[in-house]
Amino acid sequence: MNKVFDKLKPIFEAIAANKYVSAIRDGFIACMPIIIFSSIFMMIAYVPNAWGFYWPKNVTNSLMIAYNYSMGLLALFVAGTTAKNLTDSKNLELPKTNQINPVAVIVASEIAFVILSILPLKTGVDLTYMGTQGLICAYIVGLIVPNIYYICIKNNVTIKLPPQVPGNISQSFKDLIPMGLSVTLFWLFGVGFKALTGTILPRWIIQVLSPLFQASDSYLGLALIAGAMAFFWFCGVQGPSIVQPAVVPIMIANTAANLQQYQAGEHVSHVLAMNTMDYVMNFGGTGSTLVVAFIMMFAARSAQLKAVGKAAFIPGTFSVNEPVLFGMPIIMNPMFFIPFLLTPIVNVCLFKFFVSVLGMNSMMYTMPWTVPAPIGIVISTGFAPLAFVYVLLTLVLDVAIYFPFIRVYDSTLLAEEKANEATLEGDNTAVLAADTVEPKKVATQTISMQTATAPNDAGPSEKATASHSEDYFKKNEVDVLVLCAGGGTSGILANALNKLSKERGLKLSAAARAYGQDMDLIKDMNMVILAPQMESMKANLKKITDKYGVKLVTTTGRQYIDLTNNGDMALNFVESNL
Repeated sequence: MNKVFDKLKPIFEAIAANKYVSAIRDGFIACMPIIIFSSIFMMIAYVPNAWGFYWPKNVTNSLMIAYNYSMGLLALFVAGTTAKNLTDSKNLELPKTNQINPVAVIVASEIAFVILSILPLKTGVDLTYMGTQGLICAYIVGLIVPNIYYICIKNNVTIKLPPQVPGNISQSFKDLIPMGLSVTLFWLFGVGFKALTGTILPRWIIQVLSPLFQASDSYLGLALIAGAMAFFWFCGVQGPSIVQPAVVPIMIANTAANLQQYQAGEHVSHVLAMNTMDYVMNFGGTGSTLVVAFIMMFAARSAQLKAVGKAAFIPGTFSVNEPVLFGMPIIMNPMFFIPFLLTPIVNVCLFKFFVSVLGMNSMMYTMPWTVPAPIGIVISTGFAPLAFVYVLLTLVLDVAIYFPFIRVYDSTLLAEEKANEATLEGDNTAVLAADTVEPKKVATQTISMQTATAPNDAGPSEKATASHSEDYFKKNEVDVLVLCAGGGTSGILANALNKLSKERGLKLSAAARAYGQDMDLIKDMNMVILAPQMESMKANLKKITDKYGVKLVTTTGRQYIDLTNNGDMALNFVESNL
């Protein structure tokens, strides 16, 4: 199985690292604050309804202003952020002295999207497709406009002014031709498309893809999405980075549709909503591993799994499950292939049953992915009474699926640990027997044995290294950026470094970000540490770090977990790589 996974991994990594897939994913990540922010106002307005309290209509309308002018214009913003992220990738292919202006690309993309998406009315315009229903159109615009700019800038199809003209004015004229081409092309396309089809592009896309939307909400569609994320992760590639860009437009549109159903007093029926992926499919992280750390902590007999359980249960509660994935490990471990794929499929199919058959409301609000899944499910469904039952049943089922596999693996590790103990006891006996014959040899064996039995104790050389690292960071200011998929795993290491730096008075500062978020920070850093699940992004990231002369370091799964748990090791890791 591992041989098969090794052959498939480069293919999956290539997909995840594709600049267009990355631009869609990173463009969406950049707009996540809009989605979460707007949902706060939505929950204030409608969650009290679950307990029979209804705000006066004018209060509800006032609360909805913030939602309508943020979430209601989401696709407009996504067109800009997607274009900006693709522009950053395109600029890496151009000379530093002849770069695309990201601000101009954002503006051009948003103008082009408005031209394609606004539906004229007799007394105004319809903004329906500026929101969630226009996301796919926004991605199309956001991926085309940067390419128009790239062709113009690369081939110097621009207006050049004399060098005496100030730079900001010169840049404005330089952007005129690519902006004019972008807007004109989309204007002509929009006019021609409407003449041929009788409708605007976003509405047509929704109509054409409606069967796909419906299929994604079926048992088979939900199982494929959940299983695909787990499968990619199992092969060592961050699953949501491949799957999410394809389904985000569907999830966001369904979430908005669910809310409309709830406001109209109807059953909230669309299963594949935004938080369905975060809380149901990824119940505690990809593979639905929430219960795994607790099983290891309370039921494991081997020292290794008990230690992993203790280290992983707090991060795992908040859906940061890399300590479990790399600490056990689950990744590329055939022992856990079946439960890792099966559990999220069972969870989402059960959720579908509760919604479609038992009549439970589906997800209608969007909460941050780091909210513990049991709490997030209850809140996102508007405190539906059946949601409490679903959470309890899911916990029981997940334990039932994972427990037999963990038990077998735990027994294997326990047998290995006992075998190692027996070997050490045999070595002790040999040392004692030889004590009166070869005292010098005995001393050597004793030292060797002590080292073997206490691998985590710092020896003289390790203490000297740690001391050397501290001296380095007391003399030198060092800024480190840790990148992972969602900002959770990177936060563990960054927080550990910052805590140690504060305790020891070091000039070391660390920041954590999701890959694609605040990438402009890189130019101000001394080092970027890429978390192991983002290995597929190494080639793309190296182009950025090389551009700014920043050191890029990658880690293995087990090594990363060790760094988060051992401050001296983390300090030495940063210092030695610098």
